[in-house]
Amino acid sequence: MFQNYDSHSDPAAHPPRLAALRRELAARGLDGFLVPRADAHQGEYVAARDARLAWLTGFTGSAGFCIVTPDRAGVFIDGRYRVQVKAEVDPAHFTPVPWPETRPADWLREALPEGGRIGYDPWLHTRREIREMEKGLAGSGIALIALDTNPVDAIWPDQPEAPVGAVRLWPDAIAGETAAEKRARIAQALREAGQQAAVLTLPDSVSWLLNIRGADVPKNPVVQCFAIIEENGHVAVFTNPAKFGAEVRAALGNAVSVLPLDALTPALTNLAGPVRVDPASAPDRVFALIESMKTPIAEGPDPVILPKACKNPAEIAGMRAAHLQDGAAVAELLCWLDARAAHLDAEPLTEIDVAQRLEELRVARGILDISFDTIAATGPHAAIPHYHVDRQSNLRILPGHVLLVDSGGQYANGTTDITRTLPMGPADPAARRPYTRVLQGMIAISQVQFPKGVAGCHIDALARAPLWSEGMDYDHGTGHGVGAGLSVHEGPVRISRISEIPLQPGMILSNEPGYYREGAFGIRIENLIVVEKRESPDGREMLGFETLTFAPIDRRLIEPGLLAPAEIAWLDAYHAQVWEKISPLVEGEVRDWLHRATRPLDGRA
Repeated sequence: MFQNYDSHSDPAAHPPRLAALRRELAARGLDGFLVPRADAHQGEYVAARDARLAWLTGFTGSAGFCIVTPDRAGVFIDGRYRVQVKAEVDPAHFTPVPWPETRPADWLREALPEGGRIGYDPWLHTRREIREMEKGLAGSGIALIALDTNPVDAIWPDQPEAPVGAVRLWPDAIAGETAAEKRARIAQALREAGQQAAVLTLPDSVSWLLNIRGADVPKNPVVQCFAIIEENGHVAVFTNPAKFGAEVRAALGNAVSVLPLDALTPALTNLAGPVRVDPASAPDRVFALIESMKTPIAEGPDPVILPKACKNPAEIAGMRAAHLQDGAAVAELLCWLDARAAHLDAEPLTEIDVAQRLEELRVARGILDISFDTIAATGPHAAIPHYHVDRQSNLRILPGHVLLVDSGGQYANGTTDITRTLPMGPADPAARRPYTRVLQGMIAISQVQFPKGVAGCHIDALARAPLWSEGMDYDHGTGHGVGAGLSVHEGPVRISRISEIPLQPGMILSNEPGYYREGAFGIRIENLIVVEKRESPDGREMLGFETLTFAPIDRRLIEPGLLAPAEIAWLDAYHAQVWEKISPLVEGEVRDWLHRATRPLDGRA
């Protein structure tokens, strides 16, 4: 099984670790320390070796950080984790802090009114992050101190080793472009900008550039590494060379060098400038090493990140094919759940049962891995947007409860991410209006057409407007970028209030509004969509979305009277496509169930 359900939480372990860290800080003459969730590559998923935040505090969310001072330990979390954090950290020793509402600099000013020395690991924080914090601390007497060694590592006696996952090739036919062509394209962009080289610190950027995939981090098939691409197209990769076998080295050729990680520092201090480095993703230490030699730095976005986000026709075709197999697996799960819902009293069903069954169905469809841990959440757990089930938290699914299943797979030709919410047995009347409003928001994004230049921040409100009309909202973005056979959460594009990057053809995003009533239920409906060009009667450059995900959207929680005719027409047309595309891939009772589940809304089962 790809997903592990063992609980790694040991509440009694974290207060002693906090005390040990405070002793270590005192010995170093420090008044505090920043403990981020991120690793040196700023990835959402981190290797076990880099899970410092979880090891110290018990918080296992994919975003957040802790600031430790002699008498406080604030765990900073955004809206996705405000329920989860309460269940994972010891409130007697760790205090949840709403972020970004509370800025870390403001929190530190209050915690250390007399000033102090706050240490940080410069490999784990971006240059932009450190600049913003220094700006917020100006005049406070609080200094940020870059450390050569991480004090958490110093007190972590059984810290795991760094991963050494084997590297494999990503076929050119699926990539739609050879690695040599990609290197030439990025090198040309550097030459046109007058830059001698660029430092790449995001593993998915390097993996995309070289048409390789890795096994260093669960769920995300990236190669954990750094790289430097020069204006002539040569790439130096810095990682454990043992990851690269003879076949991969031969395919990469002489224009790609694979060097040990300890060669990175001398390489950075011997670069000719200007060197392009991204302050939003590159570690502060990378900047410091280049600056130490007075080498000119041209700050700018990772030159790979936007080309990677704009998928070519071959990548989109691979994603379409992956979604068909995934849609069939999800249909099989939903059919199975409907059959089980009638017997929940006699035949108990749990959250883990659901996640395991879905994984089995995806394995039968050829997944290489799941794209993230399946969120199978019933009742109050569904109100935790990023809930992770384990054997301790595992709830039995009861008649009348709402079940939310958010999941995805890594296939040989693409990455999927889908969420469906359904009643288990009788529909909960309290969930009907919120469910319908969430559905309306998802349909609004699916249908929208917009001119070139529009960004995610401009269309985010379309998904929220139906909920706002009821005085409701949700505390996460409406959509995130998705990689093609890469990370399921991919930058830089998003559908959110803060994303100002214009949407471009080929960008793949999620469309997932939601609603969460703490202690009761949660609702989310998610499809993946790809930006495509649209016709305009006056020649204006217009864009819209093609839907990639095809699986029935449950209709039993819909209040039909709330839907406009155009919304009903969209839902019926979508379900007609689901039947057309998925019915040839399933058989027997699943096909019969799919036929019922995709009827027009007026003829719903």
